[in-house]
Amino acid sequence: MNKKYKCVIFDIDGTILNTERMNIIPLMRLIKEEKGIDMTYEELLFSTSHPGRKTLELLNFEDIESSYSKWVSYINSFEEGAEMYPGMDKVIEELHKKGIICGIVSSKTISQYEIDFIPTGIDKFIKTKVLADDTLNHKPHPEPLLTILKNLSIKAEECIYIGDTLSDFHCSQAAHMAFGLALWGARNTKDINADFIFEKPEDILNLL
Repeated sequence: MNKKYKCVIFDIDGTILNTERMNIIPLMRLIKEEKGIDMTYEELLFSTSHPGRKTLELLNFEDIESSYSKWVSYINSFEEGAEMYPGMDKVIEELHKKGIICGIVSSKTISQYEIDFIPTGIDKFIKTKVLADDTLNHKPHPEPLLTILKNLSIKAEECIYIGDTLSDFHCSQAAHMAFGLALWGARNTKDINADFIFEKPEDILNLL
């Protein structure tokens, strides 16, 4: 990473935490209950590339907010919790030690953040976070990244956003911020013209 970057902003799902199963299996349950359809795990892998509400929109749910709330409740009670990708904790701690600001921009709600992220123990290295509850517009709209820039009093060119989806990439583009693709969590990299491609978390440190 070029030394001009003072701040690294991370997505959570598919970047710091592997939440694929804990999102898709509850979604399968929701679809069966509300639409009477059996969809396979493989058919729903596309959902990992979209924010939750967008996924439900693409699946033609009628009452997005009601269905989304139910999906979140199923996720929160799912017996398999989120797992941190190997090495992410050490990378974030090392960035913090080097004086690089670490932030979070995620489509998670505050309650999801508390359930999934706080137990990792790395929240203490995060300077600030912008979650779904904090903005009117969500990724791929730039508002989440613009909000964290305002909170940190820092310029877009001094930051890099690291994520795993096209939505993350478009968000960074719209905010005029460099984008790093977390290849370990990415399911579909088509049309993602990232500034940096990271094959494993440690690669983030190698670019310092």
